[in-house]
Amino acid sequence: MKAFNFFQDTKLVFGEGKVEEVGSIASEYGNNCLLVTTQANEALRPLYDRVIKILKKSDLNVAHFDGVTPNPTTDDISRGAEMANSIQANVVIGLGGGSSMDAAKAIAVEVTHEGSSWDYLFYKTQPTEKTLPIVAISTTSGTGSQVTQVSVVTNPRERDKSALYNNLLYPRVSIIDPELMVSLPPFVTATTGFDVFCHAFESLLHPNRGAYIELLAKEAIKIVSDHLPKVLADPTNIEFRSKMAWADTLAGLCIANAGVTLPHGMGMAIGGMYPHVAHGQALAIVYPACTEYTWENAVDQYAFLSRTFNCEMNGVGDYEAAGLASDEISKFLKKIDLQQKLEDVGMPESEIGALAKQSMVLPDYENNPKVATYNDMLELVRASY
Repeated sequence: MKAFNFFQDTKLVFGEGKVEEVGSIASEYGNNCLLVTTQANEALRPLYDRVIKILKKSDLNVAHFDGVTPNPTTDDISRGAEMANSIQANVVIGLGGGSSMDAAKAIAVEVTHEGSSWDYLFYKTQPTEKTLPIVAISTTSGTGSQVTQVSVVTNPRERDKSALYNNLLYPRVSIIDPELMVSLPPFVTATTGFDVFCHAFESLLHPNRGAYIELLAKEAIKIVSDHLPKVLADPTNIEFRSKMAWADTLAGLCIANAGVTLPHGMGMAIGGMYPHVAHGQALAIVYPACTEYTWENAVDQYAFLSRTFNCEMNGVGDYEAAGLASDEISKFLKKIDLQQKLEDVGMPESEIGALAKQSMVLPDYENNPKVATYNDMLELVRASY
């Protein structure tokens, strides 16, 4: 049996109505809190007001930073850190999807350290124990950030997207309340839901996988296969939302302890160069090509994928089932309305080479069962174009 390590430093508060506990949770870390969210609009304002009211009922001083953009930038983080510093924040609360939670983590670092969050990427200087405690409240089922030690940020001047990675970035407490997810629009539900699948499946491919990872990842993949189409058809169904929230949590635990592979390296590069492309959307674009490229080097995993998406694959051998995995991925993407190409999202054909190069900046592609050369990456980008 393969040896493995598994670590999780986050208390999970999971269930309907659990957001009501955020005041008592945050007050354990001090009196001044920074609430980090995306911009308040008509749909989100009631949730933000509700959470602020809950926090104030626990006698917390609350500053609300609502300047997080999709694919949060280093500029977003610096503005949030300035606000946190102005109130001498003791705790940072990320309320929303991955962008808000990742921004909260990066702000917790920048406000307590010299320089900017970009100075504390995984391959640079590591943050210290001065990092403020983080509380996460997830409103999507997709990024897993509520249970990871990762904060993804974009540097718009460098057209680069990278990550802080340190155990200090695990949220102290994560509230996962499916009631907060019922109003998600279809596109966000689909893109974040597909990201859940990607986290789980790439953990199965990763060299750091082990028995515990395989158990969690396979369960998450099965839930996404069954429930993502269901929740898109019936978005207010709390049971379906709960299932997807649980799958997201399982998949987040997987990437926190194993990691991601080739598709995420490409997806991160796409997000860095073209910030208007949602992360799950970028993954959907490259997954068929990455699957076709990799499957012969991970037959067991891709056979499992095919059989999960299509029970008729149970009647064929592993090699044949694995060889059809790219078709099964494409069918699933069509079912959830995420079948796109890079051309569809406005990428210029002239930047194929630049994207291939950028896709090799992060080491994720090196964790793939078949490691891409630059020429391989060029072909993968072309196949996704």
